Amino acid sequence: MSFAEEVSSAAARLDGVARTTPLEVNQRLSERTGARVWFKREDLQVGRSYKLRGAFNLLSQTEFTGAGAVCASAGNHGQGVAYACRRLGIEGRVHVPRTTPRQKRDRIEALGQGKVRLVVDGDTYDDAAALAQEHAAATGAVLVPAFDDPRTIAGQGTVGLEILRQLGGAPDVVIVPVGGGGLLAGVGTWLRDHFPATRVIGVEPAGAASMIAALAGGGPVTLPEVDSFVDGAAVRRAGELTFPMVRDSGAELLTVAEGAVCTEMLDLYQVDGIIAEPAGALASAALVSEITVEPDETVVCLLSGGNNDVSRYAEVVERSLVHRGLKHYFLVEFPQEPGALRRFLDDVLGPDDDVVLFEYQKRDNRETGAALVGIEISRAEDYDRLWARMKESPLHIQHVAPGTTAYRFLV
Repeated sequence: MSFAEEVSSAAARLDGVARTTPLEVNQRLSERTGARVWFKREDLQVGRSYKLRGAFNLLSQTEFTGAGAVCASAGNHGQGVAYACRRLGIEGRVHVPRTTPRQKRDRIEALGQGKVRLVVDGDTYDDAAALAQEHAAATGAVLVPAFDDPRTIAGQGTVGLEILRQLGGAPDVVIVPVGGGGLLAGVGTWLRDHFPATRVIGVEPAGAASMIAALAGGGPVTLPEVDSFVDGAAVRRAGELTFPMVRDSGAELLTVAEGAVCTEMLDLYQVDGIIAEPAGALASAALVSEITVEPDETVVCLLSGGNNDVSRYAEVVERSLVHRGLKHYFLVEFPQEPGALRRFLDDVLGPDDDVVLFEYQKRDNRETGAALVGIEISRAEDYDRLWARMKESPLHIQHVAPGTTAYRFLV
């Protein structure tokens, strides 16, 4: 059976199980780019992510023993597996890393309705995957890969088929978020076979670019470390099956900074009224910051998930402000004498600069005391003037730059 036939068969299996998610014009990005930008709203899918498509397609074709099914997940795949197990009457087990937001953990248990056991262990998705594989080997449970299985990939590919049916024709550009590569492998391969003129772009978080590393190395490689903030796409190693499919699809691959993702998450929420998780905002964040499209082109951004824990918004705002150059941190050595802080406020800070953090450690046996000072400015271009005043000040001031060891330790 050809891949196109596998995708069509998957679509038939998913009929009545997965939703046909909306394809909506986004006015904000259409005006910004001059193109006609559409959002494919997989954040409105069952489980608030596209992952159900692959999980159900695999499980509905599998014969089970008493050991049931097991999977590893950063959160969304686990929800898809949980719902599929419930629909099919299968006992399941879902391993998630400790970095998985509480909201996703709760939804896995809610969607499984007693058919799924949740196991929280490991620091990354890859740790959870190793534990799931160990359980499958020990018990005979069927392993349900999040991306690296032909049935999973074909299920994810139904997103591309659905976009074409809704548009009534081929888009000029499709932008797809990338973790392990299942969604890009499915959508990219289907589009290559049917509409090769469509430009397909895969987007990875800058701190977890495993597919780009695989393309550069000629095969999947294990990243030495990943930034787990974009938890739905923070995969240390691209799939063995997804890699050649992505490579052969002709898709472009690029990265987007986590701070840019946060800025887009806030715009999606405040302007468009869309709650997106970090991975869900990858595609549209890349269109804003990294991708050039032609006026009047039809562009589809795939919003892959909407499982964002409200408690994470403080970090989202923080990362966005730092990325846009509006928030900076400094180590300031203050003389231990009256009026030192007042002089700093009067002589160094501008009229619109705001102190948002001040942590001071007084040391009685020294003439100075160090403080960590966070300052928020109104415009990014105001930073040069602020730094110039700091250098002219008699105080010893050090900028704590994002990405440095000191920044990760202090902030």
